[in-house]
Order: sequence, then structure tokens, then C-alpha cells
Amino acid sequence: MAHLLNTSFIPSSSPTLRPRNPTVLIQTRRAPTRIVAKIREIFMPALSSTMTEGKIVSWMKSEGDKLSKGESVVVVESDKADMDVETFYDGYLAAIMVEEGGVAPVGSAIALLAESEAEIADAKSKAASTSPSSSSSSAAEVAAENVGPTVAAEVAVAVAPPQVKEAASLSLSTHPASEGGKRVVASPYAKKLAKELKVELGRVVGSGPSGRVVAKDVEAAAAAAAVSVGPTAAEAASVAAKSVGIELGTVVPFTTMQGAVSRNMVESLAVPTFRVGYTFTADALDALYKKIKSKGVTMTALLAKATALALAKHPVVNSSCRDGKSFTYNSSINIAVAVAMDGGLVTPVLQDADKVDIYSLSRKWKELVDKARAKQLQPQEYNTGTFTLSNLGMFGVDRFDAILPPGTGAIMAVGASLPTVVATKDGRIGMKNQMQVNVTADHRVIYGADLASFLQTLANIIEDPKDLTF
Repeated sequence: MAHLLNTSFIPSSSPTLRPRNPTVLIQTRRAPTRIVAKIREIFMPALSSTMTEGKIVSWMKSEGDKLSKGESVVVVESDKADMDVETFYDGYLAAIMVEEGGVAPVGSAIALLAESEAEIADAKSKAASTSPSSSSSSAAEVAAENVGPTVAAEVAVAVAPPQVKEAASLSLSTHPASEGGKRVVASPYAKKLAKELKVELGRVVGSGPSGRVVAKDVEAAAAAAAVSVGPTAAEAASVAAKSVGIELGTVVPFTTMQGAVSRNMVESLAVPTFRVGYTFTADALDALYKKIKSKGVTMTALLAKATALALAKHPVVNSSCRDGKSFTYNSSINIAVAVAMDGGLVTPVLQDADKVDIYSLSRKWKELVDKARAKQLQPQEYNTGTFTLSNLGMFGVDRFDAILPPGTGAIMAVGASLPTVVATKDGRIGMKNQMQVNVTADHRVIYGADLASFLQTLANIIEDPKDLTF
């Protein structure tokens, strides 16, 4: 679901009126320059309750483009996902104040919207007189803005690492889609595809409207590069890419997502928590999984379903305390599951997991994971969890503790199902698959007996999982 850009008027002129009586003065103040104003600020929207700043992933429109109300203008990276943001008004994208890759605080201006083409020049002058909101401008960018073209090119090459000098010089060449070398005009999907295929957009000639680079142009460029580069050169390029991927000894700032994770983890330290561990016999669950795996069922969905059914019998474990003075028995059982991503993690939510059948739940989970890794989750798909699962069993981890996410009552850390030598009920030694879980809970709301009872119920469901397929 796209979000609407918040805008406000910027007066295009500030006439000074000197009325002779208080009545006229009041009327003048009541009717400010909003009526006259033709230029609006486009603000960085708040795309989640925890978002404090956003990063511009890509502008879907260029300066001077005509916009219609509800049309997507920019892709913004929040602390959880990338989202298309729509304009709330008709007009023209007059001036972009935060370029792609730039970061701006929520509520700050990232562009100016003019009502008509006549106001574009005025908007550009206003943008030029306003300090940029982006906090990610590099030294090379700043230098390039204040020197001539020849010196700027030298600065860009000097700042680039030795391995990419050639690429830096090539990117200065112009092509039909670059509007005179200022900025490559390409569709958002083409930009994403170029990044994945490692195609330099600056060298791609666009076949779209007005020379816009589209996906097929990127694919054609990638195919041509594959033909022209021999195996030896490809191997050398791969080694070079790996060598510059991580530069040891450097200080790297947090990404937007890492910053959000950091704030949440620090906030969680204020919550008094305790931990309870339990060991399940997982033979029956493993057998069920092997039986229905071919139908698209995932182990994550099975664990989420089992947990949800247990939570339905122990609502206090599904509750949450937000103000330190009261707690809420949540009306829905929404299982959030931690998913590792490049540069952080996100927790897609399986809503009403106790009411959804295992096959639909598995399909929904796969959909959520795909959207999470493409950074396309909507807020309701990651911030509505009432209980969290963190599963490292697929990595062979047998046990670990998890940190309680703010705003929830408990999180369960799930280890791998491993063959273990155990004593049977008749006193003999046998082999069974066992799975260890550790639950971290908010002790202001949930007590030891609550967790122990919940884990016993969960053990009964996992060890006799017939109810999971209904």
C-alpha cells in the first residue's frame, strides 16, 4: 500500500499589508499566502511508528515531470522496508532536494512541487537557497558541486579506489537517458535489475520514452557484457569485487534498518525479563513435515501454527505491556517470525495464525519472506506481532536465547531437531529427535508458572501434531 506525501504551501511571494484598522488586520492574518502560494514542500513521510529518518532509494520521476494525485514519485527505505510514496496533489516535480542515496529526517523537505510550469524556476531558486536535508553527501559530491566540470571529474577519480578508476571515468560519459550527464533516467525496476546484474546504468542507452532506461535495456546490456568478457576476466572481476567488499579497519555507519534494530535492542533493556527452557520430542513433528512438505508446507509454518494453538489456551503469554502500568490481552494471535536480511533483520507477521489452515499459512509465509527480502513489506505485515519466533535450527544451532522485542510479551528461540540418546519409559536406551526452545518473557506480565504451563501445552501439540493439519 503506497503512502501519500505530506505537503505544505511555500509562499511564492510575501506582500506587506498595512491595514488601518484591527478588523482588516485580522482578516489579513486569517488569509495568509496559502491562497497565493503555488509551491508545496514534499516531506519525508513516517512509514512506521519507529521510523525517525528515511533513505531515498530512487526517484521514480525527474525534475520537471508532471504529476497526478496518487502517482508514485519516490521509493523510500524505512527502518523495515522500501515503499513507493505517492503524491497527494497534482503539479510538477520542480526540485529534488535529497538525491538518491540521501537520508532525511521524518518531516523534512525532500522535494518541491509546483502547481504549474511557471513556478518551477521559482521553486528551483528556493531549493538552492535551502540547505540540503541529506546527511549522506560524500566529500566527492560536495566538491563536485563547487568546482568546474574538469576539476570535478578529477575529484571523482581521485576519491575512487584504484580498482574502480576506470568505472568512475566511464560513468562521466553521457547518453540519451542521462539528460546531459546530470542523472540517469531509469525505471525503478531497471535500477534494481542493474544493481543485481552489476550493470552500469550510465553506459546503457534507454529505449523507453525520452530515452528512459527500462528493464529490457539492462538485460540486453548484461547479456552483451557476458559475451564480451571471457572466463579469465570474469574470474578476475569476481576476485576484485570480493576484495573490495569489506575493507578491514574501516568504520561503517548503521544502515536505516540497523539503526532501528539498535534502538529497539536498547529499549528492550528497560524491560525486566526472565527465561525458561524446554525440550520437545520432535519425532512426530518431523514425520508430519516429511509427509506434507511436498504440498508446500514449511517447518516455520508448522511451528507458528503449533505456537498459536498453544497461545489460544494461554492468553496471558500472548499479552503485552507498553506503559508499565497495565497490560493488554491481545484479541488476535499474530506470530512474528524473525528473518535475517542483508544488514539487519525483520519480523514478518503471520496474522491470526491459530485460525488459518497450515497450507494457507505456508503460502502466506513464503509470500512474506519474498516481500521482506525485496524490502516490500507493508507496515501491517511487520509491526502487528503479538508473539515472536526466532528459529536458528536450520543452521544446526541447538539452543540460544533471544532478546524480547519492545511491545511484546514473549519471544521463543527454537533450536534444531537433533537425534539424541535418551532413556525410554521402560528403562531402556533409545534414540529420539529432540528440539530445545528457550522463551524470554516480560516478567511484569508473565510469570514462571504461566510459561511452564504454556510450554507443556506446546509440547503436547508438537509431540502429537494431528491438530496442525486441520
